[in-house]
Amino acid sequence: MLANEHLYLRKMTVDDIPIYHKWRNDLDVMTFTSLDLDRYTYEETKEFIETVILGATDSKCYIIEEKSHQRPIGIISLVNIDMKNRNAELIIDIGEKNEWGKGVGTSAVQILLEYTFMELNLHRLSLRVFSLNKRAHHVYEKLGFIEEGRVRQCLFREGKWFDMIHMGLLQEEYMNRRTV
Repeated sequence: MLANEHLYLRKMTVDDIPIYHKWRNDLDVMTFTSLDLDRYTYEETKEFIETVILGATDSKCYIIEEKSHQRPIGIISLVNIDMKNRNAELIIDIGEKNEWGKGVGTSAVQILLEYTFMELNLHRLSLRVFSLNKRAHHVYEKLGFIEEGRVRQCLFREGKWFDMIHMGLLQEEYMNRRTV
């Protein structure tokens, strides 16, 4: 099991469909992570989880749970895992808004970084973050991710245009920060 003193990451199961469906349809949550803000039916979410998430061979999806309450608070995933080139992409959503700003995302990413680079022995981890999500961008920089590029003004929210920032972290960079 992937864990630290406060959180553990457990594999997503079909039992998580109701909570994931709630998060997936929460506009506050999806504003920061999804290009589209579509509403999904329960059946669409169920099909997405069964085929795309649980049925995929190139991804690993984990529910983030607090150890003290043992309740789901978010989801974190490695997607587009390419073992030949030792690359993957990180995706995270903290679905429980009352947990925002408490370090849950930082802690969950730290757990996944250790797994990604120490156990899976991947060479590179990438992610995308919207420029409007300043807290997440700051967290990723703090954890060692480096901005690699931008897709300018690809997201329209609340009457303004925002960029999509591409960031990456190499295993060597992670190891150097880990030993400091």
